[in-house]
Amino acid sequence: MSELTVSFEFFPPKTDKGMENLRKVRSELAEEVPNFFSVTYGAGGSTQDRTFKTVAEFNAMETATAPHLTCVGATVEGLHELLGKYKDIGVNRIVALRGDLPSGTVGGTGEFRYASDLVAFLKEHYGDVFKLEVAAYPEMHPQAPNFNADIENFVTKAKAGADSALTQYFFNPDAYFHFVEQVQKRGVDIPIIPGIMPIINYSNLARFSDACGAEIPRWIRKQLESYGDDVESIQKFGEEVVTELTGCLIDGGAPGIHFYTMNKSEPTLNIMENLGLRIHQQEDVEII
Repeated sequence: MSELTVSFEFFPPKTDKGMENLRKVRSELAEEVPNFFSVTYGAGGSTQDRTFKTVAEFNAMETATAPHLTCVGATVEGLHELLGKYKDIGVNRIVALRGDLPSGTVGGTGEFRYASDLVAFLKEHYGDVFKLEVAAYPEMHPQAPNFNADIENFVTKAKAGADSALTQYFFNPDAYFHFVEQVQKRGVDIPIIPGIMPIINYSNLARFSDACGAEIPRWIRKQLESYGDDVESIQKFGEEVVTELTGCLIDGGAPGIHFYTMNKSEPTLNIMENLGLRIHQQEDVEII
């Protein structure tokens, strides 16, 4: 069995205080020697400047940092300009996505329609300069007409030149294993890394999940609802659930784990510690 990969995802902060906090979080997570960090990109490229600045700062440190790159609203000229900048600062990994349409937008925009178009463009013009990650949806993309169509869309972008995939978060391990089985039957064998979302805030999680099509199983949803505003109980139960999920995925042969950190270190580190994945442990200091 190959070595398990671990990666952490951030979103670009909107304020100086948020950036200061993220620097601390990145430093704490870097001690676990992840394979890479990734930084998200807003709908229609709305956070492009903040994404670039965050990636530029973090990639100059000891851990490679991969920017998300969306093709909604993008132009060939604009992509070449941005990719040239990333190449110049030593970025060697891209998370290539279609991206969400900006609020109020109807239909496609820009010169690319699908993530597979972006992957093919990157491979044609940049070869192996960038390792390419793509998105996978074990519970189906919310805009896909049906599961088989979504599988075929994934296969298309994988065969266009993707090196590996990161999944949307989920709480049903069977959905992941079924998705992997289906794409492998279609001749795709790239690593598909499950995305893990620590449960920090139930109302936010429910809103995110409804928007992206990630199902919260009824038993989990009802237990979380029963805690009301008891944040400590929500997080304790959430940690137990996500630890068990992650352990099941690892035991089932998942090649890696990608944590959606929400720009916090403690929830992710707690899960890793529960599973014996931590490399660095805080040593107790004897006070005399």
